[in-house]
Amino acid sequence: MKLLVTGGAGFIGSNFVFYWLDHHPQDKVIVYDALTYAGNRATLAPVEERIDFIEGDVTDARKVEEVISGHKVDVVVHFAAESHNSLAILDPGRFVKTNVLGTQTLLEACRKVGVERYHHISTCEVYGDLALDSPDSFREDSPYRPRTPYNASKAAADHLVRAYALTYDLPVTITNCCNNYGPYQFPEKVIPLFTVNAMDDKPIPLYASVQNKREWLHVEDHCRAVELVLQRGRVGETYHVGSGLELSIEELANKVLALLSKPPTLKQIVPDRPSHDRRYLLDSSKIRRELGWEPTIDFEEGLASTIKWYVDNRSWWEPLLERMPVVETAWQPRH
Repeated sequence: MKLLVTGGAGFIGSNFVFYWLDHHPQDKVIVYDALTYAGNRATLAPVEERIDFIEGDVTDARKVEEVISGHKVDVVVHFAAESHNSLAILDPGRFVKTNVLGTQTLLEACRKVGVERYHHISTCEVYGDLALDSPDSFREDSPYRPRTPYNASKAAADHLVRAYALTYDLPVTITNCCNNYGPYQFPEKVIPLFTVNAMDDKPIPLYASVQNKREWLHVEDHCRAVELVLQRGRVGETYHVGSGLELSIEELANKVLALLSKPPTLKQIVPDRPSHDRRYLLDSSKIRRELGWEPTIDFEEGLASTIKWYVDNRSWWEPLLERMPVVETAWQPRH
């Protein structure tokens, strides 16, 4: 099989490339990535000789179509996205361009050329947020209520995927996943941000709503879920990928500090960003029931191994710090 992975130089995309090559060495993997600030070609160095790498933007219709056609791609897995909520507040247009127009461009190329499957990577954030004490969780048929420009751009992309399936019979599947963690994550995201700051005894910024919660899943468990959906998922269906494990931002900070033997005094409270979602929780019973998926990596062990990876791989993340486009301590309270 020939597999096109968009955004394959990013965090989840690169981990998926590693996973797929490990488990399907007979397949050909083509990585398509624009190498924006969060994309890192060096991440793919261990598999450089086993992939075809193409630098390109998903909004470049001619190039996308040429790649899918020229490489005779069977399956497209679409990870490529702008994904940082904070940056979306400062520059929403780039999120609409990449996440909405880019998705439509890719869908159109898949329709014209013809592929066996288009798989779309989405997020729990399209559904909006939940109250901290809510007994509810988001199901695959929950209404979309995005609250930030990033969330809205991903929601629009999901709608386009379903529209192409219904209008053009494009064989699609979608997974909405909870927050991922693991190696090779850009240091703007919370776990690597806390880790690399604490390593050097720098303050770790916590939004003022320190009890806001997130659901956490190791990136390898996410990759396994996508693999199962590609192999046995029903065409046209959406599957939630969630662990059920929730932590408040303060609980997460405390765990990172403890694993690094750093003092709690490194915690620094900063103003909330606008539209800061309180909580996401996915009902992942469908993928567990239909495909037999479940998380295999214990969070405590996964977090410890992730932090150790950052400790051992300073040469990977340190050059990326100067690329970070947002200062999380700079938000001004809204009046």
